Amino acid sequence: MKTYFRLLSFAKPIEKFAIPYAIATILAVICNTFLFTLIGPLLETLFTPKDGAHAATMIDKASSFDFVGHFNAYINHSVDAHGKLYTLKIVCVVIVISVVLANLFRYFSQRIMEDLRVHTLLKLRKRVFDNIMDLHIGFFSSERKGDIISKVASDVQVVQFTVTNTLQVVFKEPVQLLFYIGVLLSISVKLTIFSLLVIPISGFIISKIVKRLKQQATQAHESFAKMIGFLDESLGGIKIIKAFNATERIKKKFHDENIFYSNLTRKMTRRQQLASPVSQTLGVLVVVFIILYGGNMILTNQGSLTSSKFLVYIATFSQVMQPIKAITDSFSGIHSGIAAGVRVLDLIDTKSTMINAPDAIVLNDFKESISFQNVDFDYGNKPILKNINLTIKKGQTIALVGPSGGGKSTLVDLIPRFYDPIGGSISIDGHNLKDINFESLRVLMGTVNQQSILFNDSIANNIAFSKPDATREEIITAAKIANADGFILNTQDGYETNIGDGGNKLSGGQKQRICIARAILANPPIMLLDEATSALDTESEKLVQDALYRLMESRTSIVIAHRLSTIQNADIIAVIDKGEVIETGTHTELMRKKGLYNRLIEMQTFND
Repeated sequence: MKTYFRLLSFAKPIEKFAIPYAIATILAVICNTFLFTLIGPLLETLFTPKDGAHAATMIDKASSFDFVGHFNAYINHSVDAHGKLYTLKIVCVVIVISVVLANLFRYFSQRIMEDLRVHTLLKLRKRVFDNIMDLHIGFFSSERKGDIISKVASDVQVVQFTVTNTLQVVFKEPVQLLFYIGVLLSISVKLTIFSLLVIPISGFIISKIVKRLKQQATQAHESFAKMIGFLDESLGGIKIIKAFNATERIKKKFHDENIFYSNLTRKMTRRQQLASPVSQTLGVLVVVFIILYGGNMILTNQGSLTSSKFLVYIATFSQVMQPIKAITDSFSGIHSGIAAGVRVLDLIDTKSTMINAPDAIVLNDFKESISFQNVDFDYGNKPILKNINLTIKKGQTIALVGPSGGGKSTLVDLIPRFYDPIGGSISIDGHNLKDINFESLRVLMGTVNQQSILFNDSIANNIAFSKPDATREEIITAAKIANADGFILNTQDGYETNIGDGGNKLSGGQKQRICIARAILANPPIMLLDEATSALDTESEKLVQDALYRLMESRTSIVIAHRLSTIQNADIIAVIDKGEVIETGTHTELMRKKGLYNRLIEMQTFND
């Protein structure tokens, strides 16, 4: 229940919806219950002879709060005074009014509940997504993207429906049940006590039926998340799948998980569906016993039970099973919502391991240098960087080179504080990165990665991602510097052309030039270039390389490069191997040392 009440907190301010919902529901229940009590007056109007003395007696017996009793007395009086046909018309009019009001109030209650459902979903999904966006980069390295998507899309939907549906059932159905029981007790106390034995018996049997639902629901949500993960990976790697003829293998992998999920869902559904027939069967058995018991009372003239009252009793008792059925269905379905809720709350409770310090420094400019002092870093138990010592002065270009997997990209990722070192420290202008505000630090940096990361939007909006308030002239200027303006103007809608999911409507070189234009538009004092020209075709490579040279002239640049021309022009070259800085110096100095850098050049590791 602790989980349920925490999920319910996302419905706040719940009183905004609960008070009007309660009023509308109670009025709907009153009208609906009164509708069934009209069966008695209708039958008596048609088939039972009455006299004025009897009507007067009924009026005297009816208490001031017994509205139904007063109405029955009025019907009897009307029969005596105006005849059965006139009274029948009155009863029919009252029935129509009761039906209209009952459905009108029910509509308003459902409308209010839907507003609460949408309100809860909005707040819950916002909270989940906001927390995901605030998490550190390392979280996404260890989590399956499909599992995260499943929690945001599917699990949140299950949670909000279960929470609000249960809330609706918990209030409406017991109220309706109490009104029905009140009517039954007013007809026959002895018969009602006997008939209501079905409720605890039904509840006990159903609790046994749905016992394993929570465990199965948790497995079902996890299985669905795996399928979403398979789908995401398959769509992202469709070219590789086709290239290696792996279509059938991927289809089988998805199909196997789909079978497991379907079987699990089938078992859950069977258990949930079993609850309703059980409660209905018990209800019918009780009705049979009521007919035997009540019929015996009428036939043997025991008590004051009449034929018309007995028919009203049976009709009302048949409706008692509806709220009981709704409560049992809600009880069996809540396990799925709670299981989904645990997964969603687990994601909400996950906190970033890197947060701004309470007194974090806001940097407005980069003035002196970036310094690495004895920096160590690892992913879990795997060491990546060891004892890194580097100083990058303002205006310098430093090239990071070395064998693949040596830790170059990780070193660059430490500068905008995507990760924190496990040993040593990194400082900028003498301030430890841990003491600097995230946002102010990253504003000083522009990033172009080896992998072109673009969004399903227009070219202009992708370039302006680094500066949302940029003018069209600024966007075009940045595109021209990146030598992207030419191909952009040749697209269907120019700068308003949609580039598709991940920019799949563009070539590799075009995508990379858009990324470079995005970094140029940000106009930061520090540029982080992770093999920024690796995806460019031969024709555009020189154009973009010239643009990058012009861009780096007035900036501090940290470049991971496989281009000899870029490396030769760097102020400092740091050779990194197995997580350590093996050599530093200019191209000429490193060639003289005849060390690893020289061997890499002789092996033609770098392209010119």
